[in-house]
Amino acid sequence: MSKLNLFTQFFILLLILLVLAFAGHLYVLSSKELPLYGNLIVRSYVINGILAAIIFGLLFRFRERLKNQIGFLFMAGSLVKFVFFFVFFYPTYISDGDMSGQEFAAFFVPYAIALFLETFFASRMLKILEESSED
Repeated sequence: MSKLNLFTQFFILLLILLVLAFAGHLYVLSSKELPLYGNLIVRSYVINGILAAIIFGLLFRFRERLKNQIGFLFMAGSLVKFVFFFVFFYPTYISDGDMSGQEFAAFFVPYAIALFLETFFASRMLKILEESSED
């Protein structure tokens, strides 16, 4: 996979991990005889995946031009994710006055996977930029 550019590696790994996590999530829900597609679970995996791909894609696209601001851009991406959470998920999750563990997991599992990958690949990208500027 080292022949692929960093964004392609990120995207492939993001897709694989989110699909595996989604399947595992559904398996756990099924084994506990809970509704499989409740709590906006599909929307959560899709939106978190799309946002992660867009945010990292933008970081990757502008890595040379804005290399000194990558950290701030990364944090701005996290802010965008929070806005999406509060607009598209939070109102539904608290409509009954309480956010359940299932609702929290439906959002947080894909969010955490995407955030981990974004952080890991942004770190790799910065390291590569640093090494190329030393040459």
